[in-house]
Amino acid sequence: MSCNWGTELWDQFESLEKHTSWGIDFLERYTKFAKERADIELSYAKQIRSLSKKYHPKRSREEESRYTWCLAFAATLQQLNELAAQREDLAENLSSQIVYDLTRYTQELKAERKTHFQDGRRAQQHIENSWKQLESSKRRFERDCKEAERAQHISDRIDVDNKMDGEKRCSLKARQTAQQKQQAAEDSRKEYVASLNQFNQDQQQHYHTLVPVIYQRIQDMEERRIERISEAMRLSAEAERKVLPVVSRCLDAMMDAAENIQPRKDTHHVVEVYKSGFDPPGDIEFQDYSANMRRSISESSYLDNRAEGRRHSRKLWPFLRKNKPPPPPPTSPSPGDMDSSPQSPPPSAREPITQRLSDLMSSGSRTRKQCLRSLKRGLSLKLGSSPADCSHLPPEQRRKKLQSRINNINQEIQREREQRIALLKMREVYEQSPQMGDAGSLEPRLEEVKQNLQKLEEELRRNQMWLSEADSSFSDHSSRRQSGGCGLNSQATTPGSSSLKQLEKRSPASRESPDGSYTEDHNAELHFKSRSSEFDDDFDDDEPLPSIGTCKSLYPFQGQNEGTLSMVEGELLSVVEEDKGDGWTRVRRNLEEEGYVPTSYIKVFLDSSTKGAVTYT
Repeated sequence: MSCNWGTELWDQFESLEKHTSWGIDFLERYTKFAKERADIELSYAKQIRSLSKKYHPKRSREEESRYTWCLAFAATLQQLNELAAQREDLAENLSSQIVYDLTRYTQELKAERKTHFQDGRRAQQHIENSWKQLESSKRRFERDCKEAERAQHISDRIDVDNKMDGEKRCSLKARQTAQQKQQAAEDSRKEYVASLNQFNQDQQQHYHTLVPVIYQRIQDMEERRIERISEAMRLSAEAERKVLPVVSRCLDAMMDAAENIQPRKDTHHVVEVYKSGFDPPGDIEFQDYSANMRRSISESSYLDNRAEGRRHSRKLWPFLRKNKPPPPPPTSPSPGDMDSSPQSPPPSAREPITQRLSDLMSSGSRTRKQCLRSLKRGLSLKLGSSPADCSHLPPEQRRKKLQSRINNINQEIQREREQRIALLKMREVYEQSPQMGDAGSLEPRLEEVKQNLQKLEEELRRNQMWLSEADSSFSDHSSRRQSGGCGLNSQATTPGSSSLKQLEKRSPASRESPDGSYTEDHNAELHFKSRSSEFDDDFDDDEPLPSIGTCKSLYPFQGQNEGTLSMVEGELLSVVEEDKGDGWTRVRRNLEEEGYVPTSYIKVFLDSSTKGAVTYT
């Protein structure tokens, strides 16, 4: 079967016009579809990139670079960025290779179609004009023939009548008219024959030459349009297939990141990060409540001992309620609370210095002493800072902090040494070739690098000394843990001055609380004593408060601020004033030293006559 539009569809000009118009409309629809798909891909890539940016950490944190699940999530976000980039490339290819080309081709196709159908209309108009001319000559020939026949009939009838009447003049005129009509009919016949031959020739040329050529061009145009749509669909699939390998690699990377998550390793990192190195509390010993009975019976001897202890004591601070230290940390010490300490209370827990100065100027002599003491304690709290040897941290965390600091210092030393080597080489080159530069201009920089190296080496030695001290402290903790709770029992049975001596003999790294928040700096203690010596004479006239019970320390506590009392784990102390809701309890050691300790660090046993034998921790 022939597929030539010129021979098979010679009479379907209007149908072809409608079909080609619909084909161009379809091409425009597909172009719009490709454009909208490119916009969707671009919007999807933008949303994926925005999502990845939203959940990506703003800055690199050490915690997220330590755990495998954080690293896996970061790798997933990175691969999502790569996926977004591939989607952007796909959208770019769709826009440049399909949308732009199809839009330009559609305009060219419309112009070509318009030209072809204009040629077809001109050919159609020509054959119609030829047909009209044929019809006109045919009608004229028919009319002339009828008039010639009628004129001949009239002439014959006149001849018959003249023969009867004998008149010849009218017969001659009628005969001449008939001859004229016959001549006109003959001319019309010749014109009709010529028009008919011309029309047949034009029709032959129209249907066998012009129409096939024009329709063939229209057919070729339609085939090119369909082929262009096929090419656009192929390019679209090819652009999609081109990004699939990268997308597949991204998905494989996501799978590898998920498989690299190691729960055991992450939990081990938690131990390394939060391990404090402290020993767990020992067993709670039996408390002899009969001591209170014996003390109440021998009250006179107790007062004599108190007076004798007062004569031998150097000082006794009258701690008033308004001069209590700031609130202690939470009741349950935990490694997560290492940064909070009684030495650094929130601003709301401190008394404003201006208020203390106002009270100092407007109060009496006795109250003025209290205001001076409160003012001095406020200044000491404001001047406090973390020690450089990281002794405020638990042993394990201190070792890691110092080791990290030493590694950083070694890196800085290495950089400075490399810079010094480069400067020395440059100076040597300048000395050999003075035209390249002045060697003396490098001396200030070399001296600066030398000083930096000296400072870094000094800091390195200092940190290494602290690290060795922390290692020895950690080994002491480990040995005590392996030997059991003997040390705790020995401390629990030696209250009083012996406990204070043990506290003074402990190294700075080991004098810490269970949560690593409380440490004791010997220099700070001497500075505190020197600053507070001017107030010693003002408080000798204050009478000590009677004991209302006893307490046992559950954890060691180092009192750095004024008004606090240091204690070791397991030490027995007398309770002078119970906790008023601010987290501190006032205690006394051997009638010589009084101070406040955190309530959460002790277990209190009140006298039955005072609190009804109530105990709290």
